[in-house]
Amino acid sequence: MANVSRVNGFRPVLHIDGSPWNGQVTRYFASASDGTAIYQGDLVKLSTASDTAGQTVIPGVGAIGGVPGVAKFVAGTDSAAVGVAVGFTINPLNLNSPQYRAASTASYVLVADAPDTVYEVQYTGTIAATSFNKNANVTDAGGSTVTGQSGETVDGTTVATTATLPLRIHGAIQRVDNDITAANPKVLVYINNHQLNGGTGAAGV
Repeated sequence: MANVSRVNGFRPVLHIDGSPWNGQVTRYFASASDGTAIYQGDLVKLSTASDTAGQTVIPGVGAIGGVPGVAKFVAGTDSAAVGVAVGFTINPLNLNSPQYRAASTASYVLVADAPDTVYEVQYTGTIAATSFNKNANVTDAGGSTVTGQSGETVDGTTVATTATLPLRIHGAIQRVDNDITAANPKVLVYINNHQLNGGTGAAGV
């Protein structure tokens, strides 16, 4: 049975011990100086452009700052990530804000950043049984400005034991609509090179 190619980035589903993802996120800040959009389901990395003064959401009323910065993970260039963007704080002064963080726009990004979080994501091509427990890189087709969804997938051509690759292929989604013998299966991954864990990740087997 052919799999439907439905790319929407990374979606947190459980923790590495099998317990369900509990929805907890950390608020991060994307600076207006960053010219790359962030979509729901995008991998993100820590950034030096943090929020120290707070964002003014009510004119004349100060805001409390101190929110760490993030930027979009650059596929093929970056090797470490801090988590996945799962939502964005809507600015009450602009209720028509899109469901993604537009380029060059100051925004708070809600990130699933627990190092043991496991994500569902589409795999490009067909996956071999020997690919599980190995590492891989990310492909990025941008994102949708209509739905706000990410265009990131696992790059099936990069599967290797290399410790610095950002993702570990943990398994496949056990679902009747997911044929792991066909192209574009949905797989489970976690961040191998996680910035909150330190180090450069672990080698695959």
